[in-house]
Amino acid sequence: MAKGKKTAFFCQSCGYESPKWMGQCPGCREWNTFVEELPAPKAPGRAAGGRPASEPVTLGQIDIREDIRQGSGIGELDRVLGGGIVQGSLVLVGGDPGIGKSTLLLQMCRHLSEKKVKVLYISGEESLRQIRLRAERIGRFSDGLLLLCETDLAVIKQVVERQSPQVVIIDSIQTMHNEEIASAPGSVSQVRESTSVLLQIAKGKGVTIFIVGHVTKEGNVAGPRVLEHMVDTVLYFEGDRHASYRILRGVKNRFGSTNEIGVFEMRDTGLEEVKDPSKFLLEGRPENAPGSVVACSMEGTRPILIEIQALVCRTNFGIPRRTAAGTDPNRVNLLMAVLEKRLGMDLGNCDAYVNIAGGIKMNEPAIDLGVVLAVISSRQDAPIPDHVMAFGEVGLSGEIRAVSMAEQRVLEAKKLGFETVILPRVSLKAVDKIKGIRLIGVGSLRELMALRFGT
Repeated sequence: MAKGKKTAFFCQSCGYESPKWMGQCPGCREWNTFVEELPAPKAPGRAAGGRPASEPVTLGQIDIREDIRQGSGIGELDRVLGGGIVQGSLVLVGGDPGIGKSTLLLQMCRHLSEKKVKVLYISGEESLRQIRLRAERIGRFSDGLLLLCETDLAVIKQVVERQSPQVVIIDSIQTMHNEEIASAPGSVSQVRESTSVLLQIAKGKGVTIFIVGHVTKEGNVAGPRVLEHMVDTVLYFEGDRHASYRILRGVKNRFGSTNEIGVFEMRDTGLEEVKDPSKFLLEGRPENAPGSVVACSMEGTRPILIEIQALVCRTNFGIPRRTAAGTDPNRVNLLMAVLEKRLGMDLGNCDAYVNIAGGIKMNEPAIDLGVVLAVISSRQDAPIPDHVMAFGEVGLSGEIRAVSMAEQRVLEAKKLGFETVILPRVSLKAVDKIKGIRLIGVGSLRELMALRFGT
């Protein structure tokens, strides 16, 4: 740092400021996250700034318009956003490198420009030629899309004021640079101040701004945690880079639910929407295989059928190995302890591997019954019939507890051709009007063990 200038130390995880370096951050309790930077300058009179003084208003004076949402042209994206793009909102899109963030936003720009919506795509990482090459793989674009390669935030602000776009894409926030901040692009101060400037543009001019953010090795958006607090919506793009599917998950949304997900498939021409994710995730499921069970998880208002696989075998070591992929490993250990205690199953000398096929991650308690059935099936080497689907939460006493939206889960199973559904007994009243499918209610694990599924 330049001699004579006062510096401060900032936590790269949460943005906590300290006059000296510390090993552990008092704010987020993370270790070795402090970096030395010049603090943001205090602009004198910034609060007054020549702006007219704000006056409080009553709720009745606030105009609520029904047309504040604009369809993006991508149904799965609209679902996660809560019904469409909200005017004047600030949306943060995070994900691993190469997962498809820029491709998804470029496809959104294409649909919006076809609807005569003026869109400005600002890239700080790619040249105009690179964007053009990627755009030609997606399809034909109209003249309503404007492209700009720039990292200086002052220049970007001038362009936005001059062009007056309705939607702006910033790719990515870690490359943006504010001349008022002496630190390097991507630092805590730069990311925080750059987002603050974009927030003022979005709220002051009613421009919808999408920000692309890099992620850390833990999967969180890089930069201070305050970045997620400043924006209106935080979307994470997930998925295995070696698989074709992608999942867009909302973890924060001031204008809608945070439980919805959107499912996409990566193809040569870009991202394609998966209208029926249950059918997509169950493709290639083995027939009459021990340890394979179909369960149902709710993501927002959408039921998704998933295949839970379990492999239980004798261990060759003194301590059995327990591994879970796609769900909480601690929850799997808990369920196996319940099976040992309540059913007397000998699992203490067995390795257990539980996997949700397709690489999707689900942590809803309703998949407990599917995990239990898969473990029992693998341990006894007895396959569960292919036409059976199960859902329900398992308690520590071995009871099968009710879960929400039982009717939607049963209807999804019926739509995909399943003939039998195992569910909590207390949920039978909610689904007794559904005909054409066999419903088996169970109240405990002992009743589950006594079942004879038949054909």
